[in-house]
Amino acid sequence: MTRPPIPRTVWALGMVSLLMDLSSESIHALLPLFLTGTLGASVALVGLIDGVAEATASISKIFSGYLSDRLGRRKILILIGYGLGALSKPLFALAGSASVVFGARFADRIGKGLRGAPRDALVADVTPPEIRGRAFGLRQSLDTVGAFAGPLLAIGLMIAFANDIKAVFWVAAIPALLAVAFVLFGVEDVPVMPGAVAARVPIRFADLGRLPRAFWVVTGVGVVFTLARFSEAFLILKASAQGLPLTLAPLVLIVMNLVYALGAYPAGSWSDRVPAPWLLRCGLVALILADLSLGLLPGLGGAFLGIALWGVHMALTQGLFAKLVADHAPAELRGSAFGVFNLATGVAMLLASVTAGLVWQRFGANATFLAGAAFAAAALLLVGVVRQRPRVADRPAVR
Repeated sequence: MTRPPIPRTVWALGMVSLLMDLSSESIHALLPLFLTGTLGASVALVGLIDGVAEATASISKIFSGYLSDRLGRRKILILIGYGLGALSKPLFALAGSASVVFGARFADRIGKGLRGAPRDALVADVTPPEIRGRAFGLRQSLDTVGAFAGPLLAIGLMIAFANDIKAVFWVAAIPALLAVAFVLFGVEDVPVMPGAVAARVPIRFADLGRLPRAFWVVTGVGVVFTLARFSEAFLILKASAQGLPLTLAPLVLIVMNLVYALGAYPAGSWSDRVPAPWLLRCGLVALILADLSLGLLPGLGGAFLGIALWGVHMALTQGLFAKLVADHAPAELRGSAFGVFNLATGVAMLLASVTAGLVWQRFGANATFLAGAAFAAAALLLVGVVRQRPRVADRPAVR
């Protein structure tokens, strides 16, 4: 039986993600070293800034997801989110202190939070359930192509601008503006379907109690999983500590995201056919091996082996979690469900990144990654409770 094609809106959202990640990762590939080297920030402060930024994005997602359910429209919040992200980019180039970087990251992540849940909900809205894993895998793969190309662009610009990091930050703002234009002209919203307004208008936060137990199980597993997966800023700092030159620092994210991009779509397609716990276990094993490589193997070889394995675990799990949330949430609460999931995992990311920074500061880099491996091993114990098949009604997909 021929499976239906992936809807055009999913492709458009993937291209928007690609452009914004091209911009963001050009900056993020250099930001930890900009903070510690140019601005004199501590590793603990880097962890705090990254953790608070990601938690801010996640807290914003619960409100944007809820609002997109109330309004019955996703595109306006997606547009505002990408627009705010684009406006924040010049602040990195203007930064003269860690506090300005903190403010820019804060604004950028609010933008990410505003767009994230409505975007994922829109992907689920327009995609038939039988190819939902493929759709999320495709969007994640295109997103990660941008995340791979961004650091590559950063290396080229660092060479061209003789290691002038701020000049790189200025150029990085251009793809972000193109992403906003792509949202305006390339993304189609889901039209209000008969009965959809009546379903959405009365929604209150109290209605989150209607989310099924299976959804909360997925969220719990996601939280424990995220505690083991702190910010990628620590991967850059690790490689730098092993002797990677400043100009080549973006290679860390290039390697990780190349593996991630190559694996995300096949992993999404597999998730439509194989049990979710199997893929989650594979992802956790990859994360444990990544942490052990980063914590125990010496030199740049050990660091980059761990970085590549980090990309494997991201490919196996990130699109899968999005699919599981969509599968286990009622259609009229889908945006809110993505918001709740991202809030919970964002708080976990804040705790993980702050803790990683403090452990690094006190006990060193190796202890940070060994602690991550221990959390990943704990998450393995919870994976078996995730149900594969949902029992929630889907409204018809819109092409």
